[in-house]
Amino acid sequence: MGSFLSRLCGWGGTASASSSESSRILTFNSSARWQLHFNSAKENSKLMVIDFAASWCGPCKFMEPAVHAMAKKFTEVEFVKIDVDDLPDVTQQFGVDAMPTFVLVKKGEEVDRLVGADKDGLERKIEKHRALLPAK
Repeated sequence: MGSFLSRLCGWGGTASASSSESSRILTFNSSARWQLHFNSAKENSKLMVIDFAASWCGPCKFMEPAVHAMAKKFTEVEFVKIDVDDLPDVTQQFGVDAMPTFVLVKKGEEVDRLVGADKDGLERKIEKHRALLPAK
């Protein structure tokens, strides 16, 4: 019933890396649900990494195992995956025009961005911003 209710509300909850292994990556299938989550995330200084991807995107698929590994490594960071085809309004809101694009956000403000399939570059940006407080 819970998964039915989640689908009904348009929230994917946590995605799974495999059938037996749970992941820390949130997915959203509803713009309204995403906006509620994003607005609540503005209340804390936790780093959020938003992965804008598409199911048909080869470089996105290449990055997926690395992003799952980073989500396990950086437990103090929130990881979110947005499918650009499912939520085009959110994609436009963040000015995303290439995939994959990773937007790093703190307190609702973009602190950094990475466009392309650069595992090392993404990890460096997460390392840089995960403990820093946003500028006022």
